[in-house]
Amino acid sequence: MRAHIEELIHQALGYLKRDGDLPRDIEPAFQIDRPRDPSHGDYACNVALVLAKAAGRKPREIAEAVAARLPDSKRIARVEIAGPGFLNFHASDHHLRCVVREALADGPAFGHQPAGRRGDVLAEFVSANPTGPLHVGHGRGAAYGASVSAVLEAAGHVVKREYYVNDYGRQMDILAVSVWLRYLELCGEKPRFPDNGYRGEYIYDIARQVRSRHGDDLRFSGATVAEGLPADESEGGDKEKHIDALVQRARDLLGEDGYEACFQTALETMLDDIRGDLEDFGVVFDRWFSERELERSGALERAIAKLDAGGWLYEEQGAKWFKSSELGDDKDRVVVRENGRTTYFASDVAYMLDKLERCSGQLLYIFGADHHGYVPRLKAAARGLGENPDRLEFQLVQFAVLYRGGEKIQMSTRSGEFTTLRDLREEVGSDAARYFYVMRSHDQHLDFDLDLAKSRANENPVYYIQYAHARIHSIFRQLEGKGYKHNASIGDAALKRLTEPQERALMQAIGRWPEVIDSAARRRAPHDLAHALHELASMFHTCYNAVPVLVDDEDLRNARLNLARAVAEVLAGGLKLIGVSAPEQM
Repeated sequence: MRAHIEELIHQALGYLKRDGDLPRDIEPAFQIDRPRDPSHGDYACNVALVLAKAAGRKPREIAEAVAARLPDSKRIARVEIAGPGFLNFHASDHHLRCVVREALADGPAFGHQPAGRRGDVLAEFVSANPTGPLHVGHGRGAAYGASVSAVLEAAGHVVKREYYVNDYGRQMDILAVSVWLRYLELCGEKPRFPDNGYRGEYIYDIARQVRSRHGDDLRFSGATVAEGLPADESEGGDKEKHIDALVQRARDLLGEDGYEACFQTALETMLDDIRGDLEDFGVVFDRWFSERELERSGALERAIAKLDAGGWLYEEQGAKWFKSSELGDDKDRVVVRENGRTTYFASDVAYMLDKLERCSGQLLYIFGADHHGYVPRLKAAARGLGENPDRLEFQLVQFAVLYRGGEKIQMSTRSGEFTTLRDLREEVGSDAARYFYVMRSHDQHLDFDLDLAKSRANENPVYYIQYAHARIHSIFRQLEGKGYKHNASIGDAALKRLTEPQERALMQAIGRWPEVIDSAARRRAPHDLAHALHELASMFHTCYNAVPVLVDDEDLRNARLNLARAVAEVLAGGLKLIGVSAPEQM
């Protein structure tokens, strides 16, 4: 409807320009919004206020001129001029009947735009290091990323979803060593476990796989492993120096093949676990991009060379630095360490360049809020590479905190004591988890109430919405029990019989749904859908309690059944976009 009104206004402006009532070179950037007060109509436009200064006329005069030249439209009942010169549009009954028909014709895809109507988007999200199971913090990023990607697709974008696998670097080495030490324990050895190692039962699970595949081939005594290592933190030393030395000791003792056996088993096991966990959560990626591939393919070297060719690198104390502070970052960044190894930042730059070359549109980075520092450094890298930094978009997802019985649940990933995403799904179900994760704006902290998420009560928003959908399907089951059949054609012809205030409210809400999708896509705000679905469900429950559907009057009964099914289509389509099922029975 908003697009329809916009087109009507542009036609009216064209007539006024042609007749000399407005300057021909005026192209106003006006807005069409919903008035806060429903008595002011369904839509309000500020075009007259925007034009007033350039046209040298009073806004109300322009508003009257625009209103007089608006083409006739069956979807508009009347247009009023309000306040200083707003144009208020009132939708017609014809429009309300049309939206019911459109919802029934399009089904769950109602409100969607054709694919490719808008630009390409490459969305990267989750991208958790494969050093442990996904926890509830990763879950919010996964739910948001999957939902916003689906909403962007519904709005006409072509979206590719990507997971960046950090499988090259120090944290993966620490994981491999942690697995090896647990493997030695399973072999009967007693090596000292480092303060900075990865703990948790899952490390033993991987170690059991290593032993199953390699037997005692990778076995060394605990004394041999520890000999000559610098002291760990709990021994009065430096935990970072200790773990780095331990990694090197493992490489020396195991050799390339033995070390790679531990490394690859750990990587493959964790990636399989993460991939399966996400798929069970309804989150699927088009590509899992390996950081190690950046080095193998030469992409890493090429990105560094491109920065160097632009004059953005310098050497200091044997390391290569990027002049990122000159391009908007708070400090310069190392890209190649003094030992010749590239940094995580260098990999980020290479991956960004690779994505920019593969995607003609926008790169959407969905990071945890603790990664806010990545924004200026990646923008600086884009400038250093000669790319447009505006093609990089960042959405920072705030933390989710679990509560049970009013008490906050503590988490710690390195100690191995954390609530995993799998734990959460098993406790509350994927539907509740997906909905609760996106029912608040992603840039706000989320308090996740486990007790509420599990409850089967109207206070639980996801249950309330799903129950509305199931309730509609129960109406159709009752229909058969009464010996009636739904005749959609009769219902369509009788839509004008839907005159109750509750029925009109439902039709108006259905009519707003395409705009909800469009707005949610532009604002990167899937929580807009969650709120709109809850509002629609509330309207339906109110209508159900006030207006009987299965009446004897055949025309009215079928009209109300058409409306109920249209509501069900919107509910099902909306829930699907945020990764929630729409059950027919509860």
